[in-house]
Parts: sequence; structure tokens; C-alpha cells
Amino acid sequence: MTPDRENPVYLDHAADTPMVPEALAAMAQASARPGNASSLHGSGRRARRMLEESRESIARSLGARPSEVVLTSGGTESVNLAIKGIFWARRAADPEATTVIVSAIEHHAVLDAAQWLGEHEGARVVLLPVDRAGRVDPADLRSALADAGDTVALVSVMWANNEVGTVQPIAELANECLLAGVPLHSDATQAAGHLPVDFDGSGVAALTVAAHKFGGPQGVGALLIGRSVACTPLAHGGGHERDLRSGTPNIAGAAGMAAGLAAAVARMEEESARRTALRDRFIAALTEFDGAVVNGGAAHGAPALPGIVHVSFTGCEGDSLLMLLDAQGIEAATGSACNAGVARASHVLEAMGAAPDAARGSLRFSFGLDTVDADIDSVIAVLGQVVERARAAGMASTGAR
Repeated sequence: MTPDRENPVYLDHAADTPMVPEALAAMAQASARPGNASSLHGSGRRARRMLEESRESIARSLGARPSEVVLTSGGTESVNLAIKGIFWARRAADPEATTVIVSAIEHHAVLDAAQWLGEHEGARVVLLPVDRAGRVDPADLRSALADAGDTVALVSVMWANNEVGTVQPIAELANECLLAGVPLHSDATQAAGHLPVDFDGSGVAALTVAAHKFGGPQGVGALLIGRSVACTPLAHGGGHERDLRSGTPNIAGAAGMAAGLAAAVARMEEESARRTALRDRFIAALTEFDGAVVNGGAAHGAPALPGIVHVSFTGCEGDSLLMLLDAQGIEAATGSACNAGVARASHVLEAMGAAPDAARGSLRFSFGLDTVDADIDSVIAVLGQVVERARAAGMASTGAR
């Protein structure tokens, strides 16, 4: 089938992935009857049972205890609760603990939360560098911890990068933090359901996940946080979720998240092999295009997510590439952020040492359950003319200035 606007080739699963049948069925069942999990009558007890069964399922899928799973509205809330909440709790215990160490390639939910603490709460924010594959060297973290001494409140390094797919050496980084007596938070939004994630075995103090990245519903997520990790809540109310996240729980959302995650974990080994084959085939084809540079761990022999391919094309603007592909019925994502209509190079690529020209002209393709070889063929068939037109537009724009 030729892709078009009615039947597009969807290659933006890292942004949002379709809900799987297991999640839809679980949500439908949970939504069939009313019930507030805080109510004491039969319907309330039924809702509470469904909520706790979902929590237990999520814990099993991620190697955690049910008591360590705090349900939230998604990844951004979970990240903010972890970054700000742990910082506040650590500073309350020790007023000198004001340093926050984060990697330079974090999602903006982490970077902006840390920056907010710097601007409003007196935090000193330290950015960890990465190599050309996008990996944090544990030695760099060790040095940053030593330089900051007893002033470190927390460290945050993502499990896997959302743009280039690079997977971090979380166990080694967690060990450095353990030796320094500092909690490590990891944004595992892109990893959960796609890579083995063992919260209790990883050594991290807190971990963030979002349901819509692995076939669950939007607007649901979780913060996994150790029982001994002090954390100040962002909002106060009924004392739900260990007093860390008050509010009436989303029973249907929790059920959908649990079912989607369990399904993703069950098919993870098979899907990882299948998507890795698609990824490597696509990368091999991309290297044949003039001026194409594949970014991230997969291009440098480092650990990487099986379903993300990130490529830069010199002389192009990412938004032009994206729109030209969209006109051909292919949906991907740009590697740059757009602020008030002004294209800005990806901070991830800049941290990896990419030239500004390449950093601006980037695309991310991400695969899901429904991605097949024919989808890769569709992209390859039109990519040459898309890049040519984008370069021509870029040259014309440069000439006009």
C-alpha cells in the first residue's frame, strides 16, 4: 500500500505508541462500573482492589515492590516529583545539599526542572558531558561527585535517550552514586517495555515511566521510588500514593498501564530482535545517502534502543525534512526543537559534539509493533528526493539572507 495522509507510515512511536488490545480491554473493564478507591462501600473496595492489582502488576514488570510504585499522570509529573521532591527533602535534612547533577542530554522535563531549582531554589546545576555516542562516562560522574563533595542533593541520568536511542551504563552510574551516598534518579520513559528494567537490582533510588510509550494510555505514569528515599510532595491533599501524590486515582488508566506494560514485557525479547533487524537494515540504507550521518549508540557500536534511528543530513533543516516526508505520507519526528517558530539545534546532538548544521537537519524514526519492512522501503524510496528538496530550500534561504 502506498502511504498517504489517510494511511500514513507512522514512524514516531518514541513520541506516542498505539494502545495495545490488552490495555484497551483492561481500561474498558475498569471503566464499566463507578467507584472511588477511597470509598469504603463495595464499589469503592472493588476499585481499590483493581488499583492495587494494577500496582502489583507494574511492580512485577519493572522489578520493584508494589509499595515502591507511585502512580502519576505521566512522565513529566513523575520527573518533577523526583527532581524537586528529592532535592527539597535532601536540602531540608542538610541545607548544604544544593547541587543537582544531570546529564547534558536529558529530556527537557529533567533539564527544565533542574533549571527551575537553580533559578528559584538556589540549586547549583552541574551538567555531565557525553561522548560522541551520547554515553555518560562513569568516571565523569565520579569526578563531578568528588568536586561537589557533600553538597550533592541528587543525580539524574536517563536510562535511554529519547532522540538518539543511546542506552546509559545505569548500573555503573548507580554504583558511583551509592559510593558517594547520593540518590540517583533515572528517566526510564523510553526504556520501560523495550529494555529489561529491574528497579530493585539497578541501584537507582527513583525511576520514571510513562504508559503511552509502551502501548498503554496517555496521561498515566509512575514514579518508582525506594521506601527509604525521602521525597517532598509537589501537591497536598488526601494523602494518596504514600502521601507523595494526592488525588483521586485513575483506576482505568492504571489498569491500562499495567496491562500494556505486562504485554510489552512478555513480547520484549521477540520484538527487540525484530526491531533491531529493522533498525540495522535502515541504518545500512541511510549510509548510502550523500551527507547522511547516523547518530547515537547504534552507529558507534554502543548499547542502543532497538527501535530508534536518528540521522542528520547536512545542508537541510529538520522541519523542512519533516514536512516534506509528511507530504509523502510518512510521519517521523524532527531532531530539533521549535521555539516560537525559530528552529533550534537539538541540545542532545550539541552535547554529542555534532556540528550546528548537522544538528539542525536531523530526523528521528522510531518503530513499533506495527512497523514492517515495507515501511522502511517506503521511506527509502522517497528520502532521496526529500533531502534534495530540503537542501535546495536551505540554499535558497541562505542566499536570500
